[in-house]
Amino acid sequence: MASKSAGRPPVRRAPDQWATLGGCKRVLVAVHTLVYGQRLQDIFELLRSDLRIQVVFTVPPHAFNPGVHAFLRGLGAVVLPWEEAVRSEFDLALATGSQGIEQIQGPVVRLPHGAGNIKLSRPADGGQRTVGGLGRGYLTWAGRVVPAAVALAHHDDLDQLRRWCPEALPFAEVVGDACYDRIAASLPQRAAYRRELGIGEEETFVLVASTWGLGSSFNRLDALLPRLLTELPPGSHRTALLLHPNVWAGHGRWQIEAWLSEAARRRIHLIPPEADWRTLLVAADAVIGDHGSVTLYGSMTGVPVLLARFPFQDVNPHSPGACLARTAPALSVGHPLADQLAYARENYRPEPYARIADRISSEPGRFNRKVRQLLYRLLGLGEPAYEPATAPLPLPSPLQLPEPVPVPQPVPQPLPLPDRPAGPDADRALPWAG
Repeated sequence: MASKSAGRPPVRRAPDQWATLGGCKRVLVAVHTLVYGQRLQDIFELLRSDLRIQVVFTVPPHAFNPGVHAFLRGLGAVVLPWEEAVRSEFDLALATGSQGIEQIQGPVVRLPHGAGNIKLSRPADGGQRTVGGLGRGYLTWAGRVVPAAVALAHHDDLDQLRRWCPEALPFAEVVGDACYDRIAASLPQRAAYRRELGIGEEETFVLVASTWGLGSSFNRLDALLPRLLTELPPGSHRTALLLHPNVWAGHGRWQIEAWLSEAARRRIHLIPPEADWRTLLVAADAVIGDHGSVTLYGSMTGVPVLLARFPFQDVNPHSPGACLARTAPALSVGHPLADQLAYARENYRPEPYARIADRISSEPGRFNRKVRQLLYRLLGLGEPAYEPATAPLPLPSPLQLPEPVPVPQPVPQPLPLPDRPAGPDADRALPWAG
């Protein structure tokens, strides 16, 4: 007998059929990587307390997916499988990456995932190299612009967009930079962050930051790491190594910790990828970096920035990152590291770095207000009746070093008994026999 359900179309449930609070606008947050999730958190938190909005998450396919699911579990978020997300309709979607967003059914807001549009697209992508995030390959699909809105941090970015993807200009909106605003709001908390991290008042805290890829500091860490271990006195210096989460995702946590286990044992703090790096940056006395966003944000903090590596051929020459490379001192292989840090401190002048930092955001302190206006306009809702203030970053966890691995102790073995002779008179042959 044929099944009664044979030939019937699958049952499609209404998205809010089982919801207790129904009729909400549905917002999808597409989190490709851990970095993208950390950047997006400042945006979707603006929707947190609105009873008219339901926020759900999905993880589009990406080479650096590892770490995303743990991040979303930590939020306690509703996570839709990607295949289900692209079959559903949404009133709004947020993304900082481009992969797969053309499949999302609903208006997409494309936001930056780094500072200053520093990097150029990879040569392997084919064709002319464009500015990462602003070229046609990032913003168009099949000849049409995918995002309903392209959020930019600075008015200078409009010139970059005009060059690399002019058809996206009508969708562009300058809203500022969330990380810039959070760091600026947190600078007065520097002393509190240092106390919480466990940094002594007389200690010099050096933050070593690396982006990912072949042009990064991590790619040449075999040259830098021995100097960090041997040339910075442990009593007066504290060093932390901050690797881009894509380094962790690409090589795996076990491998990174294995490679750096000896460095960690010798008092270099390895910062886990899920940690909020911004408090470490605010607390630092010096930053050693490369062409990554963390190094550029270091121009905001009023401390020396030194470059361990900077691949000019992979960098947008018009970016504030390139300007930083023309301003900040570069590490030398022929002079002691402590002397170079002292030189950078003595010759530091705040004005050039302040000009570089000003190029990160042309809307300082206004990101929350401007991006919330954008989101609610696309949702067709009035904004909540309160100012979306920018809060300082929460206090960090203390810097930790790994517990020493216990050395296995040999298990004592009982002394062997003498061999027992065989035969009828065997007992008489034993020394204790009577």
